[in-house]
Amino acid sequence: MVWEREAPAKINLTLDILERRPDGYHEMRMVMQTVSLCDTVQVEETAEGFRLESALHLPAGKKTLEQQAAEAFFQAAGLPVPGLCVRLIKRTPAYAGMGGGSADVAALLRILRDHWCPDMTDAKLEEIGLTVGSDVPFCLRGGTALAEGRGEVLTDLAPLPPCWIVVCKPDFGIPTPTLFARVDDAPITCRPDTVGMCAALDEGDLTGVASRLCNVFESALPAEYGEVFAIKEKLMELGAMNAAMSGSGPTMFGLFRAEEAARQAALALQQTYRETYCVCPVGKLH
Repeated sequence: MVWEREAPAKINLTLDILERRPDGYHEMRMVMQTVSLCDTVQVEETAEGFRLESALHLPAGKKTLEQQAAEAFFQAAGLPVPGLCVRLIKRTPAYAGMGGGSADVAALLRILRDHWCPDMTDAKLEEIGLTVGSDVPFCLRGGTALAEGRGEVLTDLAPLPPCWIVVCKPDFGIPTPTLFARVDDAPITCRPDTVGMCAALDEGDLTGVASRLCNVFESALPAEYGEVFAIKEKLMELGAMNAAMSGSGPTMFGLFRAEEAARQAALALQQTYRETYCVCPVGKLH
């Protein structure tokens, strides 16, 4: 028997970094949104051990996030860890600021709960997810939410109004610690209007949402990653209402009101950037 779940990616409509915490993490405030671009996670019970099958390069000699999540789940459930084979069918770009790895872990945890501990609460599952990654609790919940703390303090928001989203990742990654260090060392002069973003969502005002897209990491990007801003400019030229970077990048996304305009923009960007997708918002996950 093979169990399967989709693992939707996320974008950040806003991302603000408030301060460094005593535990070494940063206090965050973000409005996050799941989108229809997704991986597929498959789980099969085996005789013994844990095996992860993925097209991605897997680290040698240390446990993957998926294995850590499985062990944490069964420990919390008070059950022995069974033999498991986990397969990842990847579509979401890796190291892109779209939470692909966290989404995969979230999908795995949902499968494990469904088949080994169906009475486990959402809150408990999110608590387990947090031990693996700060974005996992949101990826378990999905939809549109305000994320605070490390990202685990979640407040459901009104859904993003119907729209189309073009996401575009250049052919490089950006080390997240590098950006956090730059944010720590330089004052942030432009911060998201998080309250205004939440109000625009509550009013179903797509124009208001688009006007408030903001990610403080953009102001911390080193000069060698300037291509990110070239993508942003191109999205605007192609008709996006506004554009912003997701997470710690380098993926840039643009909001479009009309599907045809979004698909045409994606086609244009795909001539240069193969990891370009036309997606739409996804509501809360169940």
